[in-house]
Amino acid sequence: MAASAPPPAEPPRAAAAAAANPPASTAPTEDGEVEAGATPPRTSALGTANWGTATLVGVFAGLLYGGSKEASASVSKDAEVMLKMGSTTDKREQYRLMRDAMEKRFIRVAKGSLVGGVRLGMFTATFFGIQNLLIEKRGVHDIFNIAGAGSATAAAFGLILPGSPMWRARNVLVGSALGAGVCFPLGWIQLKLAEKANLEMASSKPADLVEEQGNQSGVGAAIERLGRSLKKSTLEK
Repeated sequence: MAASAPPPAEPPRAAAAAAANPPASTAPTEDGEVEAGATPPRTSALGTANWGTATLVGVFAGLLYGGSKEASASVSKDAEVMLKMGSTTDKREQYRLMRDAMEKRFIRVAKGSLVGGVRLGMFTATFFGIQNLLIEKRGVHDIFNIAGAGSATAAAFGLILPGSPMWRARNVLVGSALGAGVCFPLGWIQLKLAEKANLEMASSKPADLVEEQGNQSGVGAAIERLGRSLKKSTLEK
C-alpha cells in the first residue's frame, strides 16, 4: 500500500513575525555601514544656531550691556557725591557719603545687568525658537525664515509694551516691518558667510587627509626600518 503524502508544511513563525513587524529604520555608521535598529541622525540646516547656546549668549550679552550702561550713567551721580564730600570736613560724613554712593552704584549696576540679561535673553530665545519652528515646518532654511522670525519677534515685543490698544497695535505694525527690514539683509549675509565657511572646510579636508596619510606612512617606514635593524643585530649575534 502506497504511503500517503505528508501534509504541507506550515510557514515558520519567524517568517510570519518578520512579515508582520517590518525592520526598524537604519542609520549609516562611521564606516558607511548601516546599523539595524538605529534612527538616522538629524542634521542641522545651514547657518542655524543651537537654541540653548544662542539664548545663553544673549543672556550674557544683555548682562554686560545692562551693567555697562548703568555704570556709565552713574558717573554724573558720582560727581555729585564728590562735590558733597568736598563741602564737608568731617571724616565720618565723608566716609558715610562714599559708602552710600558705592552701595547705590552697586545696586544700580546689578539691577541693570539683570534687566538687560532677561530682556535680551527673552528676545534671543523667541527669535531662534520661531526660526527653528519655521525651518521644521517648511523643511528648508533660507532668508525668509530669518526675516519671518525677526518680524514675529519684534511684533510680539511690541505687543507686550505698556500702553493703550491702539498704541500696542501701532507697535506691532512698526515692529513687524522693522524686524523684517533689519533681519532680511542680516540673514542674507549670515547665509552667505555660512556657505563660504562650509566650502572652505570641505576644500581643506582632502589636504588634511593627505597630510595625515603622509604622516602615517612616514611612521610606518620608521617602524619597518627599526624592525630590520633589530633583525640584523640579532642575526649578527
